[in-house]
Amino acid sequence: MASTETSAVQDGDVEDEKSVKHGGDLAGLEAGLDALETVHTGRPPFRETFVRKILPPMVAVALVLVVWQALVSFGIVDDPSKLPAPGDVWGEIQDAWLQGTLLEYIWTSVSRGLFGFLLALAIGTPLGLLVSRVRFVRAAIGPILSGLQSLPSVAWVPPAVIWLGLNDQMMYAVILLGAVPSIANGLVSGVDQVPPLFLRAGRTLGATGLRGTWHIVMPAALPGYVAGLKQGWAFSWRSLMAAEIIAQHPDLGTGLGQLLENGRNSSSMSMVFLAILLILVVGIAIDLLIFSPLERYVLRSRGLLVKS
Repeated sequence: MASTETSAVQDGDVEDEKSVKHGGDLAGLEAGLDALETVHTGRPPFRETFVRKILPPMVAVALVLVVWQALVSFGIVDDPSKLPAPGDVWGEIQDAWLQGTLLEYIWTSVSRGLFGFLLALAIGTPLGLLVSRVRFVRAAIGPILSGLQSLPSVAWVPPAVIWLGLNDQMMYAVILLGAVPSIANGLVSGVDQVPPLFLRAGRTLGATGLRGTWHIVMPAALPGYVAGLKQGWAFSWRSLMAAEIIAQHPDLGTGLGQLLENGRNSSSMSMVFLAILLILVVGIAIDLLIFSPLERYVLRSRGLLVKS
């Protein structure tokens, strides 16, 4: 009888040890998961930010300028009509600034591009939802959207001029025809990647119709949609530059595309390089100020990007 009680006590001690060990393992696992989910929100020091994000593009720009100046200085390209020196382009920038036309060039194109992109956004978003959610519409319009996306934007300039004339409406029409298919196809791609479980869970909770689209489909499709927006802006900007180069009229003002064409007509490579530089700077600035933060926010909200 005593041995039986002793054995029971020993068994109880073993069970207690197992419970303690199991509890310790579970606590360690929870601590590890908490560590993985912890987001470090402290702002990194300026030196680290400078080395990681600011210095690399500065080095790249400096390297391009050095190579550019070397090509001119060592006579590798000694014809200024083919490759002007960086100083000549800088002088062109100074002249445009002193004449008060530099910001006018930029604002004319940027205002058109942003307004046209917003119009494309207002049209492409519901169109993308319609194509992605209605099978008949996808079968009828889906291939057309893909074909329009692959069509060069410059092809729309001549018919737009004939239909609408030389005015801002023609510019916006070219932007819409270039950007709407990209935005719509981006949203369609995002919706196609939404897990079916999300849709079933939404229907179970009563999120159907427009409510399901707003609360379930759109948030889940946001990564693909943002990618479509970035591509849509790229097509908007390229379409606008093509329209400004081909269609010129005094009433249209002088945008960056017109500036590029004016440099070609006057055989001024410094003006051509000025226009190319401004077009590049605007494109990079829009991406850094609008689309890159939006993309980081979407990725971070899904745990795909840790805020550093």
